[in-house]
Amino acid sequence: MSIKRGVKNNLDLRRRFRKEMTPAEEQLWFKLNRKQLLGVKFRRQHGIGPYIVDFYCPEKALIVEVDGDVHAFENNLEKDKLRQNYLENLGLRVVRYQNNDILKSLESVLEDLCQKVENLPPPAPSLQRRGKI
Repeated sequence: MSIKRGVKNNLDLRRRFRKEMTPAEEQLWFKLNRKQLLGVKFRRQHGIGPYIVDFYCPEKALIVEVDGDVHAFENNLEKDKLRQNYLENLGLRVVRYQNNDILKSLESVLEDLCQKVENLPPPAPSLQRRGKI
């Protein structure tokens, strides 16, 4: 299944999220930006279908979500589950880290993420292409 581009209506929201990243997102982005993690490119606050994901690596079809305390509430758990199911049905893999884990043990989070990235096979090619070949 091909990856659906983000909803255009979310463009302003994605821009706002990029400007107002949480401290944990900022720290992780500092390490993911400019292909610093195993030479793979990540995008931040990337739109996929109706959702905005924290970090997305198209080369590995990998999404990295940074979860704060708000994700522990019952209604948010259900929303996260629906969102994750949607993304996984597109063939994407979702990895979640807690804010506190990133803030207190960034190196451990990066080691774990490196292991996950190294062990992922390349995604199946999408039939939908942009531009000319």
